[in-house]
Amino acid sequence: MGTSLAGKVALVAGATRGAGRGVAVQLGAAGATVYVTGRTTYSQRSEMNRPETIEKTAALVDKAGGRGIAVQVDHLVPEEVHALVTRIEREQGGLHVLVNDIWGATKMEWNRSVWESDLDYGLRTLRLAVDTHAITSHFALPLLIKTPGGLVVEVTDGTDEYNATNYRVSFFYDLAKASVNRMAFALAYELKQLGATAVSLTPGWLRSEVMLDNYGATESNWRDATKRSPHFAISESPAFVGRAVAALAQGPNVSRWNGKSLSSGQLAKVYGFTDLDGSQPDAWRYIVEVQDAGKPADVTGYR
Repeated sequence: MGTSLAGKVALVAGATRGAGRGVAVQLGAAGATVYVTGRTTYSQRSEMNRPETIEKTAALVDKAGGRGIAVQVDHLVPEEVHALVTRIEREQGGLHVLVNDIWGATKMEWNRSVWESDLDYGLRTLRLAVDTHAITSHFALPLLIKTPGGLVVEVTDGTDEYNATNYRVSFFYDLAKASVNRMAFALAYELKQLGATAVSLTPGWLRSEVMLDNYGATESNWRDATKRSPHFAISESPAFVGRAVAALAQGPNVSRWNGKSLSSGQLAKVYGFTDLDGSQPDAWRYIVEVQDAGKPADVTGYR
């Protein structure tokens, strides 16, 4: 899969849990030094009120073979993000990979039009999902472009192709996820002449800590959840999207992806990595061809 990431420095913004934690750990497994940020620490919780912490993520990075550095940051506060990047430059001298995975919304308002939505919550969702990414890029990219070959990954939900023709959950959720895809496109335009690459990346149906809790399951017995939701059979662990980022960061000619909307299942076919169970779930193809088509759950040929 290319050279190791030893000596490389990554910032995973929003690494407390879920995809961000999976990405941080897999970058660590490839040997990177990974700054993991978020709001929840051992002593303080964010509005999500979850037990996962940035310190635990950093410890998992260490265990995987990298070096994890936990920094509490609210990515809506420019001064905190500026201080973070200043610290990275002081301690490491450079930044090679930026992963914008910040989300932090506390609930999902399903099938809510803009007039039916909780306006305060909807606007807060946009701030958490969009403003945070823009603020982080504003401060981090001047450091990233100092070293040729930098990579920016905007983590979202849904490919450009899928989101262009499908209503995603609610007005505010739809807008947030489409905005992140477009952010990667705009960053790619701005970075192209500077020797850096920007992409958007979506996992499939992610077995995050929150999702598993919703189903009363754990990673070890997640298949039990298919009794309640048969299509959950296509789901993937956070390690899968993490391995997608690690593959991009290590792979040759990453610039070929500049401005593209990618998925973990798509990249698994290109780079050959697998999920923890050795499979390669291709969730977005499955969603279109099986789930949205109203067919019975059957992952044959999809993982």
